Amino acid sequence: MDPTFVQNLHNLLVQSTSNDTVQLKAATAQLNREYYKNPVCIAALASIIASSPEQAVRQLAAVELRKRIAQNSGDLWLQLAADQREEIKGKLPELVLSETNNLVRHSTARVIAAIAYIEMPLGTWAQLLPFLEQTCMSPQAAHRDVGIYILYTVLENIVDGFESHLQSFFKLFATLLNDPESSEVRITTVRALGVVAQYIDSDDKADIKSFQDLLPGMIQVIGQSVESGNETGARQLFDVLETLLILEVPLLGQHIPQLAQFLLTCGANRNYDPELRVLALNALNWTVQYKKSKVQSHNLAPAILEGLLPITTEEEPEDIDDDAPSRSALRIIDCLATSLPPTQVFPALRQLIQQYFSSSDAAHRRGAMLSLGVSVEGCSEYMTPLMSQVWPVVEAGLQDQDGTVRKASCVAVSCLCEWLEEECAAKHSFLVPTMMQLVNDPITQRSACTALDALLEIMHDVIEQYLGLIMERLVGLLDTAPIPVKSVVIGAIGSAAHASKEKFLPFFAPTMDRFKHFLVLTGEGEEQELRGITMDAVGTFAEAVGKDVFAPYFADMMQQAFNGIELGSARLRECSFLFFGVMSRVFGDDFAPYLPNVVPSLIQSCKQAEHGEEERLTISNPEVAANFASGLSPANAIAVTDELRVDIDDDELDMDKLLDVNSTICIEKEIAADTIGTIFLATRRHFLPFVEQCTIELVGLLPHYYDGIRKSATDSLLEIVRTFYDLSEPQEWTPGFSNIVPLDQRVKELITHIIPPLLEMYESEDNKKVVSGLCVGLAETTSKLGPAFLEGRLEHFANIAIQVLEQKAICQQDPDQDEEEDAPEDSAEYDSILIASAGDLVASLATALGGDFASGFEKFFPLVSKYYKKNRSLSDRSSAIGCLSEIIGGMKSAITPWTEPLMELFYRALSDDEHEVQCNAAFASGLLIEHSDVDLSPQYLHLLTALRPLFVVAPDAPAAKLNARDNAVGAVGRMLVKNTAALPLDQVLPVFFDALPLRNDYLENRPVFRAIFHLFKTQPAVLAPYLDKLLHVFAFVLDPTGADMVGDEIRGELIGLIGVLNREEPAKVQAAGLTPFVPGQ
Repeated sequence: MDPTFVQNLHNLLVQSTSNDTVQLKAATAQLNREYYKNPVCIAALASIIASSPEQAVRQLAAVELRKRIAQNSGDLWLQLAADQREEIKGKLPELVLSETNNLVRHSTARVIAAIAYIEMPLGTWAQLLPFLEQTCMSPQAAHRDVGIYILYTVLENIVDGFESHLQSFFKLFATLLNDPESSEVRITTVRALGVVAQYIDSDDKADIKSFQDLLPGMIQVIGQSVESGNETGARQLFDVLETLLILEVPLLGQHIPQLAQFLLTCGANRNYDPELRVLALNALNWTVQYKKSKVQSHNLAPAILEGLLPITTEEEPEDIDDDAPSRSALRIIDCLATSLPPTQVFPALRQLIQQYFSSSDAAHRRGAMLSLGVSVEGCSEYMTPLMSQVWPVVEAGLQDQDGTVRKASCVAVSCLCEWLEEECAAKHSFLVPTMMQLVNDPITQRSACTALDALLEIMHDVIEQYLGLIMERLVGLLDTAPIPVKSVVIGAIGSAAHASKEKFLPFFAPTMDRFKHFLVLTGEGEEQELRGITMDAVGTFAEAVGKDVFAPYFADMMQQAFNGIELGSARLRECSFLFFGVMSRVFGDDFAPYLPNVVPSLIQSCKQAEHGEEERLTISNPEVAANFASGLSPANAIAVTDELRVDIDDDELDMDKLLDVNSTICIEKEIAADTIGTIFLATRRHFLPFVEQCTIELVGLLPHYYDGIRKSATDSLLEIVRTFYDLSEPQEWTPGFSNIVPLDQRVKELITHIIPPLLEMYESEDNKKVVSGLCVGLAETTSKLGPAFLEGRLEHFANIAIQVLEQKAICQQDPDQDEEEDAPEDSAEYDSILIASAGDLVASLATALGGDFASGFEKFFPLVSKYYKKNRSLSDRSSAIGCLSEIIGGMKSAITPWTEPLMELFYRALSDDEHEVQCNAAFASGLLIEHSDVDLSPQYLHLLTALRPLFVVAPDAPAAKLNARDNAVGAVGRMLVKNTAALPLDQVLPVFFDALPLRNDYLENRPVFRAIFHLFKTQPAVLAPYLDKLLHVFAFVLDPTGADMVGDEIRGELIGLIGVLNREEPAKVQAAGLTPFVPGQ
């Protein structure tokens, strides 16, 4: 090797370490041009590592050597003469051991790993493993450190081919985990085990057992790092733990209780560094999320909650983006509530909340209120009957003498309003005045505005009595409040408009005038956020006041939305896209001229990259990276590399900024994808020129790592199919495969481009919300397109429903659940949403296939009916009966063979404790009587007895109870039509007519009026005593100022009946105000 080449290379490396930018650039350019393309540079760099007296040069030489070896799959390395390669392979291990600087040692170790990546698969470096094992057992701690670090880096690069060595590695690691001198040895050993874990197969029982035996030692090493305040080591070890948590191989299973306790103890210890406590708590969060079957089977939630509540009392940082142990603890409570059955979470939590809220320490009361707030999302259904005991705590919190408790109580109210609408709206007489008072309190102002925003959105008609006061108070704050509060105030004004609808008209023009200057703000951060929220509110105004009133503002507001897109803010683009969606709904055809500008902006958003420095960086799992700092999901294997395999440590990179940009752009793309479907539905034919390109872009988003984007793309693609079908002027279809009405050829082609990628996505989809959206979307599309949509796809769609109902879909899998175990019947409330969506899909198949679904029902009946059990959640029970009723409506008389078991099930459901279940059971039993060929008249009296309690309803009863009565009335109507003679009319008709008119479920007017028409035709005399009552019912349902309650067919027949009655009883018809409806009048 030419000594001059080595010396010149050395000089250029020295120059590269200079602080002089000009010198650095010149050296870099010369190195790339004259040295780094020549294989000789590899031997020269190795020589420099061995001989340079300067540590910075040795370090740089090691980094550059690894790059040269790794680039182009080792091409430059293999160009080097074989004897030189052997010399380097022999020299490097000695260099590592003799190197005194830790950084250089580690960089040189990575050179060895890069060479091993090329040489070991070729079988040309047999000496490496014996050297490493010998070094790991050296009496010198520094040598052990080097040995395990090289082994770790080699394993990171290549594990294939090492399977036969795993057992010997496990023995070695068992010794190194207990290294008496070096924490670095212990830490690196855990990191090496984290790499090995990723290559253990579920069938490798011996390897799993050996790994599990080492887990207590691994946990001990994590604890040592936290206790000693070794933040770097602790972060590395928590990364390993996160990797173990998300692996499909059940390595942690039996140790979950001990792991949870260890993490809780670390997170709760106030003597530890707060950042390390956050890491421990985030890991506990992932434990709950990814190992929930073990957390559930061991009933760990009560103990975890008991450990978390003290942490929630700790101080919170002012900045909403800053993390702290208290915030991490609240995240875990949220995760427990959404991941586990509420029966395991809320009883224990409620007891702790009562205990902490009765404390004289304001921090305890604040922690209790925040804990209540975060638990609502996952426990809302379970909490509903308990709210009479929860409200006193909330009311006391809102009036607490301590401002931080009042503020936390406002947060709890915001959560309650989102998930328990009816219960919160019913408390308006307390909540509205209280919130208006707290809005004036500087401590609670922002939180109170947020709570008021959530409350106003759900108040509907009740808002009218408060609207003037609310608007006066909120508009006044626009002059005085700081920008963050103004943003929340404007959101609340938007919610007031949403709830009050046309009653907002008097406030519309003055408010728009006040908003004008917010819509032109351009400053980054708070100003742009305020501008975006104002745009959202303006869209809500348009929907509230309607097209004609908003029309004068339309063009100007569209221009402001386009201007927002140009400002380069993902948040403003998101707001503009939402605004476009609203405007397309409000203006329909009149929105069409904007499509040539709107649609390209949506497509551009879908195409954009999610993070900067694309050429240089790739993140192996950006979803994981996006959630890294928040503790929302594991930060496993955040491998940031370029084509030269550069470590993240080698680059100056603002990871936090990268992740922030990443997540905001993902949300923007989610909104863009969703808006495409919204606008096509609203503008219809005008959108046709854009359908093909939008479809291509949306299909391209289906494999995206961010679940929100996958869900939006799924929703919009199926919306495109349905809208395109509507525009094809389809013929009406009949159920079943025997007389299929063929789809338009263009619709068929569109479907063949969309459905296969959706089915492919499902095969690996691990997010329940995405699968739920797919099931609902397929159900709606099947119901609209009919059996032609199912040709060649029926089995695929049915299998999706079967897998979900059997709880065997990918998104329902828990690798730590034993294979022979059935999925637990007590499940999280979120799981019930997925089950209900699969029920929607099954019902749509019955609707499209009619009698042809009989063979399918044989499979689905037990799958659906098993969700009606007393220990199942309300949602499960209700959706099971609702699904069966929809199936009966689709199959019609083909349901006959299952009449007896269905009726038996519906009797049980009619006696359910919950009105929602009773409502569905009344509807289902009525449909079964209507459609089954089995004569059920012998059971009429039994059924009437079961239905009778549903007729006893107070006017202010909950909506579910009022709906149950209407469905019971409909069931009796169906019985009357099917077999009038089997009913004791003198007892039935007074109760039946007394329940009229229906005021909630207008669809049940169809069987009700069919029964009335039937009686008028067959037994008019029995109706004579009720004629006055019936005429008033007729007037109620025909009132032109009210909603359509009966539909065109019933209305036509009813008007005909009124004509007949007018000839017989004109005075009574006139007295009921029905004369205008008499034909010919």
